[in-house]
Amino acid sequence: MAHVPVLLERALEYLAIRPDGIYVDATFGGGGHAAAILSRLTSGRLIAIDADPRAAEIATTIRDRRFSFISANFRALPAVLDGCAIAAIDGALFDLGVSSMQLDDPGRGFALSKDAPLDMRMNPAAGGSAYDILTTANEAELADIFFRYGEERASRRIARAIIARRAGGELPATTTEFAAFIAGVVRRPGRRERIHPATRVFQALRIAANDELDALREGLEGAILRLRAAGRIVAISFHSLEDRIVKQTFRNDARLEVVTRRPIRPDQAEIAANRRARSAKMRAAERKAS
Repeated sequence: MAHVPVLLERALEYLAIRPDGIYVDATFGGGGHAAAILSRLTSGRLIAIDADPRAAEIATTIRDRRFSFISANFRALPAVLDGCAIAAIDGALFDLGVSSMQLDDPGRGFALSKDAPLDMRMNPAAGGSAYDILTTANEAELADIFFRYGEERASRRIARAIIARRAGGELPATTTEFAAFIAGVVRRPGRRERIHPATRVFQALRIAANDELDALREGLEGAILRLRAAGRIVAISFHSLEDRIVKQTFRNDARLEVVTRRPIRPDQAEIAANRRARSAKMRAAERKAS
């Protein structure tokens, strides 16, 4: 499945792009949002950030003097801007979660339906993998990861089963094997599940492996710090943990004024065309004049 940017037109609308402005695409991914932002700039500039090596490859296809790509996690946004000699920006876009590009790559370990090593790192060269977490964390740590990052009610039972399987030297090392193992632990006979029983555990491991929630808090703070007066931040989230951080940050930061009274959701036409858009929520905030 090709990468399809979610809520593209609404994101551009709420960014309120100035043709001569300086913008940050904090999650370049497949480049869909970046290309659309560039199309609305004249003398402006776009700085794109992404930790994924595949995103860096895609970025090389954009030959535009107004465009710069930096391989980095968006938590380093201020340092990235310093490296580009940019003191202030007019807007930043955060398109959170996992992209189609990552989900559809069978070797990355993001999708529970595609057999691959349990990796799940946005940058495969940085930090420990999901499997590393499974082989080193203790039972309490695993249960905490599954509950906090996956909102998994059976977190303790799953953690206990993983430790028991690990002690026997039979811990599954691939996505499909691990997904089947988790399903065997939590599935209730005769009950039809709305999602795969391992979905929340996979989400939790991915978030933990990439330290996504702390990175999001730091990335938003970095963007707010560099926003000019009337500059905007737009964030598209795909699960409640991300959305909660965005919502609380926008509401509680005295430097910001929220411009979306309620989260913006995809309409039925977009969901029909791109099923992965169904859980998206977009929020926007504007930097107040000091």
